[in-house]
Amino acid sequence: MSTKLWKILVAVIITALSLAACQPQTLVETVVKTVVVTEEVETVVTQEVLVTQEVEKEVKTSGGAVKVMGVWGGTEFENFTAAVRPFTEETGIGMSFESTPDLNTVLLARVEAGNPPDLAILPQPGFLVDLAREGHLVPLDFIEMAQVQENYSQSWIDLGSHNDTLYGIWYKGALKSLVWYLPGKFESNGYTVPSTWEDMLALSDQMAADGNTPWCLGVESGVATGWVATDWIEDIMLRTTGPEIYDQWVSHEIPWTDDNVKRAFELFGQVARNEDYVWGGSTGVLSTFFGDSPVPLFEDPPGCFMHRQASFITSFFPEGTNLDEVSIFPVPEIDPQWGVPALGAGDVVVMLNDTPEARAFMEFLATPEAAETWASAGGFISPNRGVDLSVYPDELTRIQAETLASADVFRFDGSDLMPAAIGAGTFWEQVVEYIAGENLDIVLQRIEDAAQDAYGQ
Repeated sequence: MSTKLWKILVAVIITALSLAACQPQTLVETVVKTVVVTEEVETVVTQEVLVTQEVEKEVKTSGGAVKVMGVWGGTEFENFTAAVRPFTEETGIGMSFESTPDLNTVLLARVEAGNPPDLAILPQPGFLVDLAREGHLVPLDFIEMAQVQENYSQSWIDLGSHNDTLYGIWYKGALKSLVWYLPGKFESNGYTVPSTWEDMLALSDQMAADGNTPWCLGVESGVATGWVATDWIEDIMLRTTGPEIYDQWVSHEIPWTDDNVKRAFELFGQVARNEDYVWGGSTGVLSTFFGDSPVPLFEDPPGCFMHRQASFITSFFPEGTNLDEVSIFPVPEIDPQWGVPALGAGDVVVMLNDTPEARAFMEFLATPEAAETWASAGGFISPNRGVDLSVYPDELTRIQAETLASADVFRFDGSDLMPAAIGAGTFWEQVVEYIAGENLDIVLQRIEDAAQDAYGQ
């Protein structure tokens, strides 16, 4: 789940679920039961089925246990537990997992008290850098760098590093740079997938000339209204300025009034402020809940033909949607020198206690095999390019996984890395004002004024 969506849907669940050494725990585990299907005179036909149930038992491990902290609960915890079970079976090393939605606060408190977990799964690279800078993380120099370079692109290695030292292994990823469409509707109207931004605008003009609406776009999200639009601008920044200037923008080394930032807003405005391009016009953009915004895509005739959103949006598709009829293409290139970078999010595993068990666990998590069990269960993509794409359960997921793992340039969602007052505040608020028709120079100056305070400048 993206950080923005977590902020919107955050649930107060704090659990401590363990596969620990020799102590009774309430576990959620999958057990095999034998069920009689048919019974004849001399033959009993049985079938093994998987049943999830809560049991209280002692789980004994011969090699001790690794203490892990993260935000995962529910299905995510169950899938991660299943993914590491082969490691436990092979090594005898168990896992104790503590889940909390307020990870940053809880982890920092544990670190300051001198009682950190062995490993932590962080949802932001900025937190990794903070912990590494303060000397709280163990360098992963015991993992063969050749293996890391084989399994991860340089962008992912850089995101897991500080001062050229590797501190984190990226285990789970999320891709945002996606445009959703229905190939059958494209084909029946004579439309083709665009490969450049200009092609995409030309396609939008063609659709509008045919009396069709090119885009579904909704930015309403309660107190988080506007985050959808910031994702568009971040994608555009990567495609017009490249990763270096994108990083400078995120860290406020260039002002919001910079021409590069202004151009990104203007290109976004070509779509969001064009009444012929967006379903419901600009009023519809501002008033439509982001989760409802893709629905017109599936109407007959379609209310729109394209929708840009992250991989999680399938959970908001109308009930009964046949995903075999849906496809995606990446947000296309704008400046050819920057190609088609990937914008997204992810979860990185870091090490806070240097023990033989923790080292073995980290080495395992760096392998493709550690991700393939969860990948086969669905709802998961890995940035590890060694993962066998055939294990993903459907073509849509395979496309996303291949895009994420093979991208030469990957960057984290910029607003998630900015101070909350900007990334989850003024940026959201002012992009809404821009869609509503406010002068762009005024919008950018307001964000810059707030950034001066937020960054302490």
